[in-house]
Amino acid sequence: MALTHTPVAPTSVHEGILRRQALRESAARTYARSLPIVPVRARGLTIEGADGRRYLDCLSGAGTLALGHNHPVVLEAIKKVIDSGAPLHVPDLATPVKDAFTTELFATLPAGLADDARVQFCGPAGTDAVEAALTLVRTATGCGGLLAFTGAHHGMTAGALAASGGAPDVRVTRLPYPYDYRCPFGTGGERGAELAARWVENLLDDPKAGVPAPAGMILEPVQGEGGVIPAPDGWMRRMRALTADRSVPLIADEVQTGVGRTGTFWAVEHSGIVPDVVIMSKAIGGSLPLAVIVYRSSLDQWRPGAHAGTFRGNQLAMAAGAATLAYVRENRLAERAATLGARMLARLQSLAAAHPCVGDVRGRGLMIGVELVSPHSSGAPVRPGRDSAPDGGAPAGDTGAPPADPRLAAAVRRECLRRGLIVELGGRRNAVVRLLPPLTLTDEQAEAVLDRFADALAAAERAAPHPDDPAVLG
Repeated sequence: MALTHTPVAPTSVHEGILRRQALRESAARTYARSLPIVPVRARGLTIEGADGRRYLDCLSGAGTLALGHNHPVVLEAIKKVIDSGAPLHVPDLATPVKDAFTTELFATLPAGLADDARVQFCGPAGTDAVEAALTLVRTATGCGGLLAFTGAHHGMTAGALAASGGAPDVRVTRLPYPYDYRCPFGTGGERGAELAARWVENLLDDPKAGVPAPAGMILEPVQGEGGVIPAPDGWMRRMRALTADRSVPLIADEVQTGVGRTGTFWAVEHSGIVPDVVIMSKAIGGSLPLAVIVYRSSLDQWRPGAHAGTFRGNQLAMAAGAATLAYVRENRLAERAATLGARMLARLQSLAAAHPCVGDVRGRGLMIGVELVSPHSSGAPVRPGRDSAPDGGAPAGDTGAPPADPRLAAAVRRECLRRGLIVELGGRRNAVVRLLPPLTLTDEQAEAVLDRFADALAAAERAAPHPDDPAVLG
């Protein structure tokens, strides 16, 4: 008697995998809580789940996938290494694959750094590169202090957490980061950035400020997890001048902003500065784990083994990374990100005019954030450039911004997922919807993303309780 098998419905497979994940994995899991999908196939912008649904992925592996999922040039580079019989993993030995990656990486560096640079291959994650950068500058300067900024996110290891915005450390001096919409000085615009720069200057030059001698200053050209907040170019130049005049190494964390994401190959190029150290990860591995720091040769004073790690020689990641870097450079995808990102920002800003729950729309290139606020707050949203004061700044008093609404942001994310759009949240209060589509995004795909987001925003706004609702008043 022949045995017959009852086909398993895709939904059953999907639900079973999610159920086992919830039972087996730790309470620390994050994306899985808000994105209950089981990816089984992916290409470019699109993910297909085990339940048969298709999604437009604007998370892109938290910014890792510059070329989207399974780009042909990445797959070919990986396949070539596998077919060659080359070792898949070595320590920090020289290999042809590594040499090709380093050569391509140096070809993309900002002018003024490539000719006098060293590269250190770190552990596989961006946080490992942050730790390496901190060790480097502390060794080179002999100082233990660190200058870092409010709202920063640099990773999850001890040193990276200390440099980030929510982890106190006596060696870290926390400085104000310019934030037009919620300016800490209540002005926004150029005036807010100028006051932030003056604060830094006065703090560094005041012998009674209590600032530990800084080994370096670490900053993000665009704060990602902090809410997609671009640093003003003039302020970036001030930070470069302040640090250079005081012989304090400047560390640019380009883990999320690098490889064309913001409209230039490296985000520091918007302001024209050359940092002393650049931290790189995410997209430089072409979707595989890879992290490096590139720095001025004068800082190269650590001893052999001063910063090591087992997985520094991932040949597949280096091959995928070299292919990605070359493709972005040769196809001018940074310029494409600048053009398409500007169009997406313009449409989102027009959407904001019709939705009082949208407090601010901001970003650079294809790194976009939409900050959601309480639509029933007494304060009216202040959007720099539209509701600003005559001098370009916003009115005083925290720039008049209404309270952030993280519950509404979570509702928008859920509504996006129902419509087949994957987005993530960030910001100080987790109220910023973040869009990080691949740099290969087409015009038609961009329109589809924005259409789905607009529908999701309207649905979440309609469902949001009004404060005068009897159920809310209790």
